[in-house]
Amino acid sequence: MRVDAFDFDLPDARIALRPARPRDSARLLVVGPDAGHLKDAGVLDLPNLLEPGDVLVFNDTKVIPARLTGTRKRNGAIANIEVTLHQRLGPDEWLSFAKPAKRLAEGDTVQFQGGLEGQVLRRTGGEVHFKFSASGPALDIAIAEAGVMPLPPYIASKRPTDEADLEDYQTLFADEPGAVAAPTAGLHFTPNLMTTIADRGIETAKVTLHVGAGTFLPVSVDDTDAHKMHSEVGLVSAATADQLNQARARGGRIVSVGTTSLRLLESAARDDGKIEAWSGATDIFITPGYRFKAIDALMTNFHLPKSTLFMLVSAFRSLDEMQAAYAHAIEHDYRFYSYGDACLIFPES
Repeated sequence: MRVDAFDFDLPDARIALRPARPRDSARLLVVGPDAGHLKDAGVLDLPNLLEPGDVLVFNDTKVIPARLTGTRKRNGAIANIEVTLHQRLGPDEWLSFAKPAKRLAEGDTVQFQGGLEGQVLRRTGGEVHFKFSASGPALDIAIAEAGVMPLPPYIASKRPTDEADLEDYQTLFADEPGAVAAPTAGLHFTPNLMTTIADRGIETAKVTLHVGAGTFLPVSVDDTDAHKMHSEVGLVSAATADQLNQARARGGRIVSVGTTSLRLLESAARDDGKIEAWSGATDIFITPGYRFKAIDALMTNFHLPKSTLFMLVSAFRSLDEMQAAYAHAIEHDYRFYSYGDACLIFPES
């Protein structure tokens, strides 16, 4: 499909720079299940929009302070380099995006705060493969000391990262360190909301997908068939797979909280819809025409024009309906992107 088909006019004022406070006071636009049906609601209404026996699936990845600044010295020349880690390859190796990457060559060393050093093993365009001077848990500690929270570029370009983001940009479920971007649909949940969900008889389950900085990359091609999706590492445990399969067998619905949980579950699902224990890297790219196997409903934030995530939600419903839903959201002052409001999307009846 033409990438231009997923474009729409999004005023800058609609991009949220801070989350709603409290988190569960965010708005919620319900899309479907009937064709053309839109309902303005709030995140606190979520339990009553679902049924007892449904299962909400959360991503329990934890964002690390993955944005580092350092200096490269070569033959007396110094260059300032900004690095955003996006996928761990080993105890002491990470893939990253670097700016300006053209200042780096194989064999260069970048010195970061606290004495941490990274040697360039390979550079491909803006992506750099680093081998660090620390390894394993020691590297984790060094990154935590040298790095800052990697806010999405559409927020970071408008204000600096501050202390509030250390809490705001982690979900209630963050437990497995490794992400460089938050699974933002999960940011809306609070202990109070989780109690209401449990009282309603709605189950919860967790998967882990370490969201990479590639999620922020723009689609630079004209046709979706030519786009290469970034890869992210994830895990679906045998216990979670069994829980979800049993829930579906009882007639419950699998409700993915966020596109990250959705992409992981779809990667782990067989053609007949059964979810299996799964681990590894996934580069699944979902566009209209995709047949969903594991997911019965999706809660997600509002995404940017021509993004792979807007393509995904347009596959879950339809491009025309999601364009109409987003037009409604813009007209009614919904807040977009990572710190913004949410929508709950049901497939057509």
